Amino acid sequence: MRDLTALPDLNIALVQTTLAWHDRQANLEHFEPLLAQAGSADLIVLPEMFTTGFSMDSHALAEPENGPTQRWLQAQAAKHNAVITGSVIIQAADGSHRNRLLWVRPDGEVLHYDKRHLFRMAGEHNHYTPGERQVQFELKGWRIRPLICYDLRFPVWSRDAQDTDLLLYTANWPGARRQHWNRLLPARAIENLCYVAAVNRVGTDGKGFAYTGDSQVLDFQGETLLSAGEADGVFEVKLDAAELAAYRTRFPANLDADSFQFV
Repeated sequence: MRDLTALPDLNIALVQTTLAWHDRQANLEHFEPLLAQAGSADLIVLPEMFTTGFSMDSHALAEPENGPTQRWLQAQAAKHNAVITGSVIIQAADGSHRNRLLWVRPDGEVLHYDKRHLFRMAGEHNHYTPGERQVQFELKGWRIRPLICYDLRFPVWSRDAQDTDLLLYTANWPGARRQHWNRLLPARAIENLCYVAAVNRVGTDGKGFAYTGDSQVLDFQGETLLSAGEADGVFEVKLDAAELAAYRTRFPANLDADSFQFV
């Protein structure tokens, strides 16, 4: 098992805010001063589809790989010396449309995760191609696994078999189902013996759906470390790897987990 006690603290900033409907430039201009409030964050997390709102108009709104939002993220990551992440509508090199989380480092490197579970109740599966693989990123020695919105409902896909330290969810999760969001997030933390950070939006989208936020960070026992409620703003928290290591030593339930593989 890895020695987590030597890892530095990880500073996270969650940006919970409204989104302009189908207006990339307005959203990017809106986020710039918010990013400046992130202070000493190592990781800044933006909502799902943060340039457009949760839209099925993929053909009109998709950006190419290495498009304007990616270049903006690279500039902002360098400016703030932090990893910045959030999902964007992307047309991949194979022509498919993806709900793609971009993980952009200060040195300009870009990694990504494509949303696996597409929200069929909104027809997302008719407009986007699902991701095929889990990914894990490293930051300051921390192992971080990103997931997107509807992925939260699927414990097998969320289940950690990679010694993940932080599960990261970015979402447009409507207020009508906020109870599900607030119950499933602690479950994912508890069952995976890891921290969970989740970012949602607030406000009303172009289809009239209301979003009530509830961005939050939970520890490995599902206890709340940060809760944004319905507020609009930037919310920061510090994660302690030594506390995670101590809990896993006291309660190593992961040693009895069922093994499986995806086919």
